Amino acid sequence: MAHDGQDVAMSNTIVLDDLLSLTSAAVTPAEAVLAAASDKIRDLVTVDGRISGGAIEANQTAAHGLAWLATYVEALRQMQAWAERLTADGKFGEVEKLIHQIAFGEYLHQIAGGIPMNQGEVLRLADMGLGWDALAGFQCAEVQALMASGNSQGARTRLVELMQERSAEITVGATGLEEELEMIREQFRRYAVEKVEPFAHEWHLKDELIPMDVIEELAEMGVFGLTIPEEYGGFGLSKASMCVVSEELSRGYIGVGSLGTRSEIAAELIIAGGTEEQKQKWLPQLASAETLPTAVFTEPNTGSDLGSLRTRAVKDENGDYKITGNKTWITHAARTHVMTLLARTDPDNDNHRGLSMFLAEKKPGTDEAPFPTDGMSGGEIEVLGYRGMKEYELAFDNFHVKGENLLGGEEGKGFKQLMETFESARIQTAARAIGVAQSALDVGMQYAQDRKQFKKSLIEFPRVSGKLAMMAVEIMIARQLTYFSAWEKDHGKRCDLEAGMAKLLGARVAWAAADNALQIHGGNGFALEYKVSRILCDARILNIFEGAAEIQAQVIARRLLG
Repeated sequence: MAHDGQDVAMSNTIVLDDLLSLTSAAVTPAEAVLAAASDKIRDLVTVDGRISGGAIEANQTAAHGLAWLATYVEALRQMQAWAERLTADGKFGEVEKLIHQIAFGEYLHQIAGGIPMNQGEVLRLADMGLGWDALAGFQCAEVQALMASGNSQGARTRLVELMQERSAEITVGATGLEEELEMIREQFRRYAVEKVEPFAHEWHLKDELIPMDVIEELAEMGVFGLTIPEEYGGFGLSKASMCVVSEELSRGYIGVGSLGTRSEIAAELIIAGGTEEQKQKWLPQLASAETLPTAVFTEPNTGSDLGSLRTRAVKDENGDYKITGNKTWITHAARTHVMTLLARTDPDNDNHRGLSMFLAEKKPGTDEAPFPTDGMSGGEIEVLGYRGMKEYELAFDNFHVKGENLLGGEEGKGFKQLMETFESARIQTAARAIGVAQSALDVGMQYAQDRKQFKKSLIEFPRVSGKLAMMAVEIMIARQLTYFSAWEKDHGKRCDLEAGMAKLLGARVAWAAADNALQIHGGNGFALEYKVSRILCDARILNIFEGAAEIQAQVIARRLLG
């Protein structure tokens, strides 16, 4: 006979009856909380009839909290859309139902009780000027059922049991993507398992650049020209395909999953802002990886404040430019051939309107001479993780750039051109975060199965299996947000808001997954020889680059309130 505790656990293993009806009904009360918060904060930050940047800054916790709340509500919408698509396709099985009910049970609870913006900052309704009356809609039977039983120990335990039974499947639960994209996933998962995962930890520990033969193989597989139009030598595939490829390569190693990021940014810049001549010249070279690019935007004292950049580009009598200044956090700088370089061409304008973008050519370097091009020098920044391409500081002293390499042939457009790339860059970064989170789940689950303590595997302990279950659930939530933003981008819709939400949540999910996977490893996780130590270091950068979490929340809040 089972003990009482076992009876309680087993009673919650059955998926909630009429689950889709429950979750569908729960979306509206969550939207009502968001609407109430939006009204409160809009009133708070409106000065003289306009949204005030100063007022948003003064009420930063409330404004950023609104961004997180909106992200949660959009996540629930997209999970509901995912579940309905799978149901229509006959693919909404027990795994998917458990993921769905746990997601709703947990996120509804967090909306009501506190959303963790990070480990030390929990956003509560009171922070946005709301009282308990804002949760009136949460008193309905559907929300109460989900909050009471959605994320139960029994549901988490059952999900992990099924995960063990179906360990051969690439993802935990059906993703909802079409078959063509899943075939792409399988191809890149196989490549990562065979050519990346066995070597990634050694590359990390030795702080080595990813071997060129990996880059060449990825080029042959089309990674660098994935979304470049066919007329310019690319494959012309969707942003959704970029997500799948980035996800699976990053699952193998974030450095490999990020190799395509610089090509994606450079191609987006040229497609959106380049002249036809620039497109004809550069895009085929980027697509084939004949030309490897790097992004040169950030400066030592500006960080996210790109409008304050001081690097100067002065036009000479021949129509060419001489660039002088310092840049930092430049990824993969040494062995690349061209830099998308942001510099100030109008010295009398001290904001973003004086900036221009250049396609600055350089010679690829070697270990002995990383920066052989006249007018530039650089040094490596030693980092905790994300090591496979290395980070550098660069100095420019009358560095020569051809006049024809001014992007778009017009000065003063650089900041606007860069802003047009942020949607794709953040979608791709969200996909990388999903891959890193999945990597953490992979190693955490394997260790929990293999490690014996007190005469049984760690995975048999509820708090261990619970960690694994929540990793799987939040990976799917972040995945659906990311795929939705990619879908909007593919259909020509503005998606900076959705892409920002995907990146914001995905980065937090990756860090939580890595941290919990290390906790499952116990003391061994703190040893450099275990992969999870690398995954933890790699996960940490995701909350910083392509828009730090605070900047991301600020951007989302401004869009919501505007």
